[in-house]
Amino acid sequence: MFNCIIFDVDGTLIDTEFMVKKALQKLLLEEIAQEPSWEELDFILGIPGEVTLNRFGIVDTEKASRKWNEYMIEFKHHVKIYAGIEETLKLLKSHQITTGLVTSKTQTELNTDFIPFGLMPYFDHYVSASDTQRHKPFPDPLLKFLEISGYKADQTIYIGDTIYDQQAASAAGIPFGLALWGTKTPGTIPAEFKLKTPLDVLSLIN
Repeated sequence: MFNCIIFDVDGTLIDTEFMVKKALQKLLLEEIAQEPSWEELDFILGIPGEVTLNRFGIVDTEKASRKWNEYMIEFKHHVKIYAGIEETLKLLKSHQITTGLVTSKTQTELNTDFIPFGLMPYFDHYVSASDTQRHKPFPDPLLKFLEISGYKADQTIYIGDTIYDQQAASAAGIPFGLALWGTKTPGTIPAEFKLKTPLDVLSLIN
């Protein structure tokens, strides 16, 4: 059905929730003397760090982002690749399917949080938060991906785990596949395809 599979990163390829939330709790306690609960931080999954920090009233987001990234190093050992992801990517390549990334991570965050896992060779193109002015849920990152890859919207599918991923895909005219293995709110996110495991992605290719 699709010639190009585009993946989100956090909550889709790798499980970073513990690292991201624990580091943010530490930062917010230090910066604004607040420590939101685990559930109160669910909204941060899938949006750029700068947007998150703005919502907590932090003005100097550049400085706070640096500290947040530093704190994440303390919890980095909790990050893991979801079971079945690498096998799925290998099989997609064996079927000559183009694969890509569209993530709310900046290039720096991609370098530190994702690239060390060794999955980048499986991807033909990627767009990070450093590549567009507007980010998910706006369509800009996915439209940028179409521009650099040469694919049309109906030839691709975007696979993600949050409502922001779905909204971006919808706005870009790209079908959306919900990664049930990583999503926090499966019943509230509309999707053309709901995928129980990473290997279910193989049902989407020609």
